[in-house]
Amino acid sequence: AMTSDLYDRARIYDMASSVLQQKLAQVPGVGQVTVGGGALPAVRVELNPMALNSRGLGLEDVRTFLTSANANRPKGEVADVNRVWSLSTTDQLLKAAEYRSLVVSYKNGAAVRLADIAEVTDSVEDIRTAGLANGKPAVILIIFRQPGANIIDTVDHVRALLPQLRAEIPPAINLSVLIDATRTIRASVRDVEITLCIAISLVILVVFLFLRNVRSTFIPSVAVPISLIGTFGVMYLLGYSIDNLSLMALTVATGFVVDDAIVVIENITRHLEAGMQPMEAALLGAQEIGFTVISISLSLVAVFIPILLMGGIVGRLFREFAVTLSVAIGVSLVVSLTATPMMCAKLLRAHDSERHGRAYRASERAFAWILSHYERSLTWVLRHQGVTLLVTIGTMVGTVMLYVKVDKGFFPQQDTGRLNGSIVADQDTSFQAMRAKLAVLVNTLQQDPAVESATGFVGGTVNTGRVFASLKDRDKRNVSADQVIARLRGKLASVPGATLFLQPVQDVRVGGRGGAAQYQYTLQGDDPRDLFEWAPRVYQTLRKLKQLADVNSDQQNKGLQAALTIDRDTASRLGITPQMIDNTLYDAFGQRPVSTMYTQLNQYHVIMEVAPQFWQDPESLKHIYVRSTSGAMVPLAAFTRFGPSTAPLTVNHQGQFPSVTISFNLPVGIALGTAVDAIKAAETEMRLPASIRGKFQGTAQAFQASLANEWILITAAVFAVYIVLGILYESLLHPVTILSTIPSAGVGALLALLAFHIELSVIALIGIILLIGIVKKNAILMIDFAIAAERNEGKSPEVAIFQACMLRFRPITMTTMAALFGGLPLALGGGTGSELRRPLGIAIVGGLIFSQMLTLFTTPVVYLYLDRLHLWWQALRGRTNRRILPAVERT
Repeated sequence: AMTSDLYDRARIYDMASSVLQQKLAQVPGVGQVTVGGGALPAVRVELNPMALNSRGLGLEDVRTFLTSANANRPKGEVADVNRVWSLSTTDQLLKAAEYRSLVVSYKNGAAVRLADIAEVTDSVEDIRTAGLANGKPAVILIIFRQPGANIIDTVDHVRALLPQLRAEIPPAINLSVLIDATRTIRASVRDVEITLCIAISLVILVVFLFLRNVRSTFIPSVAVPISLIGTFGVMYLLGYSIDNLSLMALTVATGFVVDDAIVVIENITRHLEAGMQPMEAALLGAQEIGFTVISISLSLVAVFIPILLMGGIVGRLFREFAVTLSVAIGVSLVVSLTATPMMCAKLLRAHDSERHGRAYRASERAFAWILSHYERSLTWVLRHQGVTLLVTIGTMVGTVMLYVKVDKGFFPQQDTGRLNGSIVADQDTSFQAMRAKLAVLVNTLQQDPAVESATGFVGGTVNTGRVFASLKDRDKRNVSADQVIARLRGKLASVPGATLFLQPVQDVRVGGRGGAAQYQYTLQGDDPRDLFEWAPRVYQTLRKLKQLADVNSDQQNKGLQAALTIDRDTASRLGITPQMIDNTLYDAFGQRPVSTMYTQLNQYHVIMEVAPQFWQDPESLKHIYVRSTSGAMVPLAAFTRFGPSTAPLTVNHQGQFPSVTISFNLPVGIALGTAVDAIKAAETEMRLPASIRGKFQGTAQAFQASLANEWILITAAVFAVYIVLGILYESLLHPVTILSTIPSAGVGALLALLAFHIELSVIALIGIILLIGIVKKNAILMIDFAIAAERNEGKSPEVAIFQACMLRFRPITMTTMAALFGGLPLALGGGTGSELRRPLGIAIVGGLIFSQMLTLFTTPVVYLYLDRLHLWWQALRGRTNRRILPAVERT
């Protein structure tokens, strides 16, 4: 609501803080509503101390008089046998004009009216607040949703209420929406929905390219919508909502949910090609592949067990992600073992009745050519198993080396189209100067071509302020939010005496610690003197680090203070107490409420202080008089001594200890892990005393905790998969063969992150954990067939694994390509919020490509080596038993 008149703004603020807040509080989903940039209406009495002194009046005289100027007490009624009259009086004065003519006192027989000693105006309670919206004075309503409420529905309800609110307020007030957080949320959800549709289309295309038959393609494609619909049902029952994380899980799931159906239909198709009838092929194929499908799905769900058991904010965030994916995989497992064989039996035709065209035959020749090259390559690998084993070991070493090398981050920096900012000015900055600096900074922000609107207000702590900015749509600005901040950083720093620190608003904010910048580093000390001595040194050191930007400190201990030293002996002799002195100073300089005006809707105050020209210079203290107990007016200078000094504006504590927090942002291209390492190195080099302790807070602290748990999480995921596979195969060695595929996926994922200059964030880590569940599928498909060939047909391990690789090449390639194309839209996607999804897609795509090239060759070699190890161990146990037996017999 924009107006330049102070009293008009007060009325708007009053309306916003009462009528509008009450209306908005009734909107479903609306929680807290705060108002900034204004104050309630009031009658201000700005006294002239010199006029008071000349008439022998003191500040307390005027305060006492004004306190009794308004009354609101019961008055009773008058009644006869028929009628009643309620009594009322003009005991309330609501306008400044009614106060000006009031007689404060009589001096020398003449009336001293309030207008003779003060300027009385209709104004506001606190004149030291100001708000700006797009360069114009404004009152700002900030609306928060209730915890757990759907933000889209809440904002829709608020917008639906706006026409009614505009109709109920004066037409001079312009009520408009400056910043809408759901604009980027809606755009992000829309982009994810498009990404989901693209992923589904690509997965179906992959199935068609391999099966080259519309009927065969239709059967596994049914698994996608059924799995998604089933997942939506479970999400509804669990109270989950559609958000970035759940939609990201569903997008990734499109590449998983067809895997089981692909494996089943490929095995059934193989029997059809061998001459079986559809019903017979469906029954035999499902029977053969059932255990394999169960192994793939259960081991994939096992990957999420550590995520489900994770504590802290990261665990709470990704629990919904893990449950959504697990449910989708579970539904697809049921579909692949029931609906898929049934549809194969009803929809597929016998191989000899199929008529294929030129495209089918050409694709068949192409696949045969690829398969023949794989056969020759595999033959060479099996003849040189030592080299392949060294490559496998090399991938394990490479995974560790790349993990150490890759930049570590927490959550990807998003561009949500919104910026938050904090103004930090010199500690001796007055409100008048602060208001001028706010106008310059907001105007500078507004002039940037990427900024759509800029809002700010100051008040409360004198030398600080808040700024909010909404950026134009991405297609209209062509630069990211970080680039906008970097471009503005130099312009905003040119304002003398004040700095505006900007940071992009994030959808996922972890840590809950606020500050002028996005990350915090806190110093605590047992002795405040040591803390206040060392904190500026640390601050100056961190400012010089190129890995940090917008470094600022909340240490506010240099504020100017006009210190009055009371000569207590003189004051006592004059009959003046410290309480009298404090009361007089509060009367003069404290914007003191001295009377209350009551209305039907609200209550307002009469505010008293000296006129502005008397509170802008400490020298004005010489005009302030205190009335002694004898009734004499005594100047402050008679019993006090004035001396300028400094004093803390604020003293912060954390855990009962004094603390100083240094906030910082990251330059473009610098990872949070790099910044944290730089701060630790600087701290070590400075050699802080033992009484000073430095610790990261907020997001930086949560990052450190997640970094410490990354290896634990990966190890726990691998161990969970090993336990599940060990139970399924009743073996200790076969799970090792399956898990040998994991290092190649890790190398591929880390190489992809390095190639695209993306940090190893929590999102990328989730992608790597997903890879643990995905890439082992190749080994499961091979080993299941090899074990069955050895047990049922008596084939040697070499022949069994070779045949397994050849027969399962097509389903392995199909499922890998389906998962890869399911993640490709995430890796290449743009649009709002894509920064959060891209690391997941890049990690999955990079890991799948690299692991697919290696595991087709390394898995059979590891299988054969472990088989030899098993035989050696059995032989060793046999020899040991034979050596022990005679001793047992002798005993």
